[in-house]
Amino acid sequence: MSKPRSIFEDVTSDSPLSKDAPKAGAIERGSGGGGARGAVRLWLMLLFALVAVMVVVGGLTRLTDSGLSITEWAPITGAMPPMDQAAWEAEFAKYQQIPEFQLQNSHMDLEGFKSIYWWEWGHRQLGRVIGLVWAIGFFGFLAARKIPNGWTGRLLLLGALGGLQGAIGWWMVASGLTGERVDVASYRLAVHLGLAFVILGLIAWYMLLLGRKEASLMAARRLREAKLFGMGTGLLHLAFLQILLGALVAGIDAGRSFVDWPWMGGQFFPPEAFDLTPIWRNLFENAGLVQFMHRMVGYLLVIFAIVVWRVSRRSGNQMVRMGFTLACVMIGAQALLGITTVLQASPLHVAITHQIGAILTWVLILNARFLAGYPTEQTIRS
Repeated sequence: MSKPRSIFEDVTSDSPLSKDAPKAGAIERGSGGGGARGAVRLWLMLLFALVAVMVVVGGLTRLTDSGLSITEWAPITGAMPPMDQAAWEAEFAKYQQIPEFQLQNSHMDLEGFKSIYWWEWGHRQLGRVIGLVWAIGFFGFLAARKIPNGWTGRLLLLGALGGLQGAIGWWMVASGLTGERVDVASYRLAVHLGLAFVILGLIAWYMLLLGRKEASLMAARRLREAKLFGMGTGLLHLAFLQILLGALVAGIDAGRSFVDWPWMGGQFFPPEAFDLTPIWRNLFENAGLVQFMHRMVGYLLVIFAIVVWRVSRRSGNQMVRMGFTLACVMIGAQALLGITTVLQASPLHVAITHQIGAILTWVLILNARFLAGYPTEQTIRS
């Protein structure tokens, strides 16, 4: 017969009661918290940085009119640039056959061609590096059985979207290799950039999720601020529309067509906004109308951000309030940067800074939405 036990007595590993005691971390192991969450998150951080650099290099490639310098899609053999004079002359000869050279760059010599070739080659090479980093990380974690429960499909999706992005990139480039077009089709550029931001958004969201324990996420969901979460979703969608319109502006150099503000050509609505036929082409190819749409959605985004920020001030969670404040401030800064870009006729350094601002804005909106959906714990004092 066992002796009576004191209620203050520690239950040790030798105690029969300890056999049925709940194990620490059981929720994490049974609810998606298994695996190397920290290591996977670091890998995603690397992927995010590479994709962000890819977006910036892609913007520079477009702004320097370098995107059509490589006229073939060779995912494997294209990794090697021309290595001798004969190879350079062969590449240049291919470029001389497309409309961009014949109608716009017929004065270009081999040295000038090299300067645009390296931008496009670097852009494509970075895409290969991203694919390699994803493959090594994904299959490495898979082989080691370190992927958290429920995350295999999510991480596989990133690789699938990356492959699709490569195909869309070539679909975009192909639009400028035939006919009389001297640039890629603006709507294809918008699809290409839009998918890049979708990939960036997914990686950022996964990083945020993996930054918290599964048990903490489950508890936080019960505290979700549904109204703010929904408004954050709306803010995200409106920002995405603005990003797509920004791609249309870049695709036809619309940022250099009207360089006055707040007017356009001295009036509110740009002249000759519907001159192209059929009329739907104006939505994609009329510089005045495309820039006008980009401006109007920008104003709406700023106004809606202020409304969301005012609502967020009622939140009892300090981190939620801070998240929406940062997003709102960045949206305002991005609007001012956009105005500066217009007034200076889109110089390279200002235009690319505006694109970097779009990435920061996107991430901060995602972060604010995440904090509303999964509020962090706070002390009574805070």
